[in-house]
Amino acid sequence: MFFGDLVQDGPIPALDRMLAFTEARHRVLTENIANIDTPGYRTRRLDPELFQRSLRAAMEERRESGSAGLRLEDTGQSRDGREGRLEFTPAEEPPENVLFHDRTNQRIERQMSMLAENAVMHQTAAEMLRLRYEGLLKAIRGRTG
Repeated sequence: MFFGDLVQDGPIPALDRMLAFTEARHRVLTENIANIDTPGYRTRRLDPELFQRSLRAAMEERRESGSAGLRLEDTGQSRDGREGRLEFTPAEEPPENVLFHDRTNQRIERQMSMLAENAVMHQTAAEMLRLRYEGLLKAIRGRTG
């Protein structure tokens, strides 16, 4: 179980969780954008700050306890599910001020901005994870360069 120990230690589990979050958030944001003209549709959200606080707390708990696992608290929007996979439940976005004339709470500009921000977070986590696995592969092969 040597390889399993390698990928459950260090930043790899946190990066894996971040990728799962950004994928789920991407689905929520694209659904919001797809329903921009649907009367009565209320946007949903996965709060990145809430998730990041939960992830930070799990990493601190892992460091203090010395355990190999990374267990996130149930935030109401994310929780550890079966087989260690994260499960997400988006919350309904509260109206910023008042509902628009079609009784929705959407603004396309805001959704697009959040989608771009989410894409950057996803790309950064994916690149960091790729570099970690690349380093492990070099170590397994016995190469340094």
